[in-house]
Amino acid sequence: MALIIERDGATCVWCGRAFDDRHVPPTTEHLVPRIKGGPSWIENEVAACKRCNNERGHRTLGEFIVECEGLARTPDIARIERTLTALTHAILERGGQRRARPYIASQLRRIARHRPPH
Repeated sequence: MALIIERDGATCVWCGRAFDDRHVPPTTEHLVPRIKGGPSWIENEVAACKRCNNERGHRTLGEFIVECEGLARTPDIARIERTLTALTHAILERGGQRRARPYIASQLRRIARHRPPH
């Protein structure tokens, strides 16, 4: 967890709230769920508050981004894209993860539609 927070900052990827030990406890979340073939690699993990992590369940990234936006939360789309891109590179280097590859590609396409204008 400490490495992920050091890499990404101490805020939830889904709602942007800052972590604390009392009201907003941090958890690690797999962007590509294990059920979709996602590995337990640091490149597949982001920091999320316990509330958001529990609420996402097995919804796709695109589905949960839309849901968060509907709840007036601000998902960190750049962080999600950066993590998925790092995961793609890690898969190319290490091999395997055949089930995860099409999921990652489809979610990157879907997320691109939610990217804020530059």
